[in-house]
Amino acid sequence: MATATAAPAASLLTPTDHTLVLIDHQSQMAFATHSIDVVLLRTNTGLVSRAAAGFGVSTILTTVARASFSGPLFPEITDAFGEAPVIDRTTMNPWEDANFIAKVNELGRQKLVFAGLWTSVCIAGPVLSALEQGFPVYVVTDACGDVSSEAHERAVQRMVQAGAQPMTSVQYMLELQRDWARGETYDMVTGIARASAGGYGLGIQYARTMFGAQEGH
Repeated sequence: MATATAAPAASLLTPTDHTLVLIDHQSQMAFATHSIDVVLLRTNTGLVSRAAAGFGVSTILTTVARASFSGPLFPEITDAFGEAPVIDRTTMNPWEDANFIAKVNELGRQKLVFAGLWTSVCIAGPVLSALEQGFPVYVVTDACGDVSSEAHERAVQRMVQAGAQPMTSVQYMLELQRDWARGETYDMVTGIARASAGGYGLGIQYARTMFGAQEGH
């Protein structure tokens, strides 16, 4: 018979157990994205970026044909990560790029969290490749987009069937926080939520009232 203990599931993310991989959030890629409103896509991507930067998550930023076609990263990403290096590629599947793989191995995190454009190509490719090589993989589906809803949904379905775990941008941030009494990141998380997630109702004000004065643990 199972016995309950006050401990989180091993599959839940922490700031130090994974690498966030942001792929091809670039202007030319966004122009052809129709599965999600581009403003919402940029908002969600900015939320993920600010949360990852604030929690000190190991992060890889990568682009495809940045100078010749696809353009720069969303400013929501560069604002969060400043002058962080960006790996530019010719391969549609980042997992086939030697510089990208070298960075994955250098950071050494076993769990990988992916988001980017387009879901069916530049996200599905590395997700399926990483899964096949034994990495636990998560996909922030509302920070991804594709040329149609059908393309996005089929790609997510394919990745989930292969073993990827889908999540949303707000879920990602709150999974890293997990406890409102963690005072060292409380203001950051609630600030991001107010700016990018509509404050998700009255929950923030309740949490501030109940836990805002407590110190982190």
